[in-house]
Amino acid sequence: MNKTAVRILLVILVLIPALMIAGMVFLGVKKHAGTARPKIGFIMKTLNNPFFIDMADAAEREMKKYPGFGLIVQAPEIEVDVEKQVRYMENMITDKVKVICITPSGSKEVLSGIIKANEAGIPVIVVDTRLDEELVKQRGAQYATFIGSDNYEGGKIAGRFIAKALNGRGSAALLEGIAGAQTAESRKQGFLDALKEYPGLRLVASQTADMERGKGFDVTQNILQAHPDVQGIFACNDLMALGAVEAADQAGKKGKIVIIGFDATDDARKAILEGRMAGSIAQYPSAMGEAAVENAVKLIRGEKIPKKIPTKVEMITQEMLGKVPAK
Repeated sequence: MNKTAVRILLVILVLIPALMIAGMVFLGVKKHAGTARPKIGFIMKTLNNPFFIDMADAAEREMKKYPGFGLIVQAPEIEVDVEKQVRYMENMITDKVKVICITPSGSKEVLSGIIKANEAGIPVIVVDTRLDEELVKQRGAQYATFIGSDNYEGGKIAGRFIAKALNGRGSAALLEGIAGAQTAESRKQGFLDALKEYPGLRLVASQTADMERGKGFDVTQNILQAHPDVQGIFACNDLMALGAVEAADQAGKKGKIVIIGFDATDDARKAILEGRMAGSIAQYPSAMGEAAVENAVKLIRGEKIPKKIPTKVEMITQEMLGKVPAK
């Protein structure tokens, strides 16, 4: 055998294993791609709020029932960052998730992302915060279902509770949520409509505190300075309510003002047990997270789901805390 033949043989001996390895890698990639788990995207308003932390935790627990599926949870740092929510939707569309669940920070602003999901054939499940239905129709957007409680009814329950606690007379204040946000506006309107049933109860102040605890403290301080006779306060979420509790304590009115929050978070429940808060509207974010995943899986499997999936809303008081099931 001449030198040229020897060289050719050596090259072949080197190339054959390399080609075999390359083929195995190629086949491995193909196999992995063929068995990739279908993914569900879940976009929260934020994960800096206990309400949405509970929802995300419940979604992840529920996901364990479906080992053949995957879950991606994303959330902006602040609750009002609708642009980032839309960007997350666009990324999930690119990543070819099978269903997108979203708690909209803006009932109008997220529609652009929903329409892109529609165009890509990806179903959307709306959770907790309703969309602007008139604009949905105008723009031809589609969503599979809405999962959530009746925020308007929750606001009404809060208003009636304060009115009855004050025997229908006196002065009350309202800590509004993020201006224009559907959830906060529904809670606010429910509360205002409830007060109309009690002409002896006056609303002396209504200001936004942007769903934040620090702002809830500052706004309540200002309200109590301007209206020291305020006897009842409804805050459109627990973070603002807890800020109001701190302001009342500092003003020497600990336990003397009927303060109602919304969400029944752990910190709010503690304040209720201590008698610093009178109550909070519970709407069970865990149930929303579980229902979102359950129904997303049904959509992926080709099953039909209802257009609306309601979750419970009720007032939590000191007397009730021992009877309410853990979230």
